[in-house]
Parts: sequence; structure tokens; C-alpha cells
Amino acid sequence: MRPEWDGFVEPGSKEEELLLRIDFDRLPQHVAIIMDGNGRWARQRNLPRVEGHRAGAKSVQEAVETAARLGISYLTLFAFSKENWKRPRKEVNTLWRLLEEYSKKQDKVMLENNLRLKVIGEREGIPPRTRRELERLEKLTAQGERMTILLALNYSGREEIVHACREIVRQNLLRSDEIDEETITKFLYTAGIPDPDLLIRTSGEMRISNFLLWQMAYTELWITPVLWPDFRKIHFLEAVLEYQRRERRFGGLGSN
Repeated sequence: MRPEWDGFVEPGSKEEELLLRIDFDRLPQHVAIIMDGNGRWARQRNLPRVEGHRAGAKSVQEAVETAARLGISYLTLFAFSKENWKRPRKEVNTLWRLLEEYSKKQDKVMLENNLRLKVIGEREGIPPRTRRELERLEKLTAQGERMTILLALNYSGREEIVHACREIVRQNLLRSDEIDEETITKFLYTAGIPDPDLLIRTSGEMRISNFLLWQMAYTELWITPVLWPDFRKIHFLEAVLEYQRRERRFGGLGSN
């Protein structure tokens, strides 16, 4: 077993078995995750919904560590959508507070492990105190090269495309007949970052929920019934192995 997994994977465990089957020459460069199921997890245990969000923080930590140890270059986490504002105000406020607290606790860990944070979404809608904390962490980790964590906050895939089009018009850089896919890509929140190779969605829902609509044109999807607070390294490894079993054709013909 690789030395970077010492102390993280138990010898003889199912995780080690999966890890030994992974082809490290064919890893997805960019993995995106829709972290779904916190509310259902709490409801099944007769707990307030906020406890599901608290439990989900452990899954975030484990997903980040697993991805970094594997050698994934980019990990995008869908943390708060534009639609999430429709939830009860108390729950929304708690979500932002939890995010702020988590950010403060993780700055040393991110620095020590050479990780970079990048927030994508409409920043103006994020509560000021939370936004300042996130921007502090972005600046602090700007030189991180091991892995970039993209945190999608106050995010909408459709609005991202609208934003890109408005920026092209506002800057008056090109004539309409000069605008192509490459042009729009340069104005997305993810400009300069490769499209996701693999999308993981927890809780068994079969939809992409307005997430990275432009970027996921050819992304491989892996859906698990596991609720997000129960998501662990074993599930991440299962997703990567399933990704490696597939043949990516990008609209062309396969080898078979």
C-alpha cells in the first residue's frame, strides 16, 4: 500500500482492497460532489435538520482527505444552491454559521497539506461575515498546489451561464459571430479549471440539480443511495473504480 495511505486505511480492510484495484494512471482529474441527504439523515434519527448538516461536515473532511491522498487535482463540492434560500431562515442561518466555523478550523490543515480553496457562485448574496471568512481562507491558501477545492455557494448553473454571457456583452470584447464555446468557458466561475470527469451524487436522487450545467456535458455520473452524512472513503473509492470501468467516448465511437 502506498505510504500516503498509512494510518488512513486499515490493512486488510475493504478500503484497502478497493485501493489496490485503482489504476493511479487513470484517475479522474476533477471530481464534483452533490452532497445530498443531510435532512433525511436527521429525520431518520428524529433529530433537527441542522444535526444532519453538522454530521455532514465529517463527510466533507473525509472526502477532501481521500481525494487529496488519491492525487485528485480538483474537488468541487456543491454546498449551497440559490434554491436553498427557500428553506426556513433558521436553517439557512445555521448553515452559513457552520460553514464559517468549519472554515476557521480548517485553515491550518489546508496550509499544512498544500490545499487551495476557491469559492464559486454569486458572492454578493453570501452573508458578509461568512464571505469575509471565506475570502480570508482563499487568500491564505492561494499558493496551494496539491489540490484545489472548489466550494459552490449561492450557486446556480443557469445563472453562471447568464453571468458569463453578460460579462462578454459588458466588456464588448467580441462580435456575436466570434462567440463560441471557448469564449463562454473563459467567463464561467470555473475558468481555467478542467471540466469534471466524475460527478458523485449521494442520497439516490437521479438529477444534477442545476449544478455545473455547462461543465458536465460529458461528465461520468455515479449515484449512490448513501446519505451524505454516511459517506466515507469507501464510497469515494467505489466511485473512482466505477469511473475507471467506463469507456469515455465524448460522443464518438468506442473501442468495442
